[in-house]
Amino acid sequence: MKNGGLPALAAALFFKPERLGKENIMANYRRGRINDEMRKELAAIMREVKDPRVSEAFISITGVDVTPDLKYAKVYYSAMRGNPKDVHLGLKSCAGYIRRQVAQRLNLRATPEFTFLEDTSIAYGAHISKLLNSIEISEEAEDGTDEEN
Repeated sequence: MKNGGLPALAAALFFKPERLGKENIMANYRRGRINDEMRKELAAIMREVKDPRVSEAFISITGVDVTPDLKYAKVYYSAMRGNPKDVHLGLKSCAGYIRRQVAQRLNLRATPEFTFLEDTSIAYGAHISKLLNSIEISEEAEDGTDEEN
């Protein structure tokens, strides 16, 4: 063994790609479970918030993405009513209350700091559905016959 000796061999055996992949899969699985639980709890907490900008907006939490160190979390939400800027300001103003409620309900080492991001996928999906419903199909296209040939 040249230039590396036993430490290089030990490092090569310790850092096997299979081992790194397995740990990564387990960490992602745990983060996925934390994301799901946090989404459920945030949805329940949103019903308890007394700020009218939030309570009257009919907010649904569409997703949560927690960083691996559990210090920060992106919360994706969709609001059915209200001005989007007012809803966002309302969520920012009650972020401390929401964080405290999450800390009480979930047993985590660290409670993440929340960043609220509007999720426009529901509105986009409704727009696409409206466009698809507005398409008119002619009778020739419905028959499936091609009279030109």
